Amino acid sequence: MTIRTRMCMSLDGYVTTADGWPVQLADPTFVPGQSHGFPEFQESCEAVLMGRTTFEPALGADRWPWPNLDAFVLCSHRPSGTPDHVVTDSDPDRLLEKVRAANRGGDVHLVGGPRTIETFRALGALDKLGLIVLPLLAGDGMRLTPSVSQDAGLKLEAERALPEGAVEIVYACV
Repeated sequence: MTIRTRMCMSLDGYVTTADGWPVQLADPTFVPGQSHGFPEFQESCEAVLMGRTTFEPALGADRWPWPNLDAFVLCSHRPSGTPDHVVTDSDPDRLLEKVRAANRGGDVHLVGGPRTIETFRALGALDKLGLIVLPLLAGDGMRLTPSVSQDAGLKLEAERALPEGAVEIVYACV
């Protein structure tokens, strides 16, 4: 099992806009569920692991964002309307144990903001940090750091140009 992220970031280092939305929503070329290789990435995973802040907007979405994936959510209480198949826990160690117990050998997509990513990185669970650098300047919002420890060991594993001027960078966490 490999736990990996794939998150978007502006050229000036923001992962959210000033109003807290994921930065890709400020990209006029972004189409949810279609852009930047996200469908292909999700097809290579068997589960998704996230924090409550990322999960809750999905409860009111027109379509379930993680079809065919086991879903695990780090949260202090089970949000109202959470589907029965979604596993929740308030303790990251316990939730990680549940992810591992349910895993059938496939990858896990760690979705969320810098705090969630750092929580699982600090536990030694994050294997790959994937970033999609978008050709836009957000100017404000939440940065990947300082929430993610600046002493995180990273080794460049892959990079490639994507359509519309975005660049994908993948680092192994060492």
